[in-house]
Amino acid sequence: MWEPDTLRAGSAGPGRSEDVMSGKSGKSGKGAARAVPRAYGRLTRHERDTVQRMLERGASCREIARELGRSPSTVSAEVSSHRFVTAPKSRRGERVDAGTDLSAACPRLAAWPRCCNGCGRYRALGCKRRPHVFYDARAAQLCADSVLVSSRRGIDADEPAAAARLEAIRDCLRRGLSPEQMAARNGGPVDLSPSTIYRWVSAGYDGMTNMELRRKVGYRPRKRAAGRAATRHSARRSYAAFLALGEDACAAAWEMDTVEGAREDSACLLTLLHRPSRLQLALPLGGKTAGCVAAALEGVRAVLGADGARRVFRAVLTDNGAEFADEAAVAALLGEGPGETRLFYCDPGRSDQKGACERNHVEIRKLLPKGAGLRFDRLSPADLALAMSHVNSEPRGALGFATPARAFRAMLGDDAAALLDAYGVEDVPLGELDLTPGLIGRARAERGDAPLS
Repeated sequence: MWEPDTLRAGSAGPGRSEDVMSGKSGKSGKGAARAVPRAYGRLTRHERDTVQRMLERGASCREIARELGRSPSTVSAEVSSHRFVTAPKSRRGERVDAGTDLSAACPRLAAWPRCCNGCGRYRALGCKRRPHVFYDARAAQLCADSVLVSSRRGIDADEPAAAARLEAIRDCLRRGLSPEQMAARNGGPVDLSPSTIYRWVSAGYDGMTNMELRRKVGYRPRKRAAGRAATRHSARRSYAAFLALGEDACAAAWEMDTVEGAREDSACLLTLLHRPSRLQLALPLGGKTAGCVAAALEGVRAVLGADGARRVFRAVLTDNGAEFADEAAVAALLGEGPGETRLFYCDPGRSDQKGACERNHVEIRKLLPKGAGLRFDRLSPADLALAMSHVNSEPRGALGFATPARAFRAMLGDDAAALLDAYGVEDVPLGELDLTPGLIGRARAERGDAPLS
């Protein structure tokens, strides 16, 4: 439930009188030096020490103001707001409100200096009047700091505006969007910065928790086996040979991998990720075999043609899985000609060498979660088209919060359009983006299809 006490108005909060905007420092005596008033700003600990020191010497408010380069009203408000009781003992340490009338105790407390600092009677003879009220620079600084901290807590908006923003965040969380994707500065629907959204969720506003942020939990360190040999494939297809292509060629390469479904399900997905645009295609495989991979790539080649395949797939990096064992067949389907090398393999046990593809599998798993018993052999072309339309319409920080689909079209033109049209990948508006497991389930239910699990 919404708690109004978590809100704060944009106007000055309690205790802000200590930092009144400086104005003229008032009239000074003939020939007296006159400091230039400072711009608006909080009093520092050094300035408060100066106030206490000059009070002990019996300086006037205007003299202190000239010394600090502040307005006399600022000095007066500072002293009035930070007076502390030293006697009687039962009230020691109590802060006296600026508006409290202490004239009955002592005329000195009713007007400047409004405190016992610099009182000769107290110092020489002892004073029987109560209370004794002193300005203390250290206590004043601690009090001012606490006011500043409390003034920055909560939501800087009125209740209706704050409630609308919270509801927008809630809606985005339900659809699996990250704070970066929600933020208005990145084209999102929430008029806040990502850091503010993270802070509101962490603070628990409107019942939100960090568990709703999909990437908030850290990862366990990856264990790597040492001493493994390079790929068992041809040396010219090793990861070292891939790096030898040069930085530009590596950055423009594709990454290829597979995604599995339920344990008892032989079907899986062949994924192809275009590094520059982050676009990923997911193609159905009847089985995790070299023949099924070849059949899927033949479909891609049929869409692009031989010349198109050569233009698009200049370099492809994959792992050492058995489904990619037939390097000659896969390379030929990618348009590799005599004397060329377009297909490369990661080192064994080093899936991080094609980390962009592995990372993007996280986006697919949002819709097809691992361990949920989903049967990939039941996935229809419409299911895959829907899933990849949403995954490739997700704004990415690496692309300046453009979408992979749009970046892909901009980079590869007609070839990109042919591939996206062939596999049904469409642009999804941010307001309709859904990256939760329920997306495909609802679509299948509308079509009358059985659940995937």
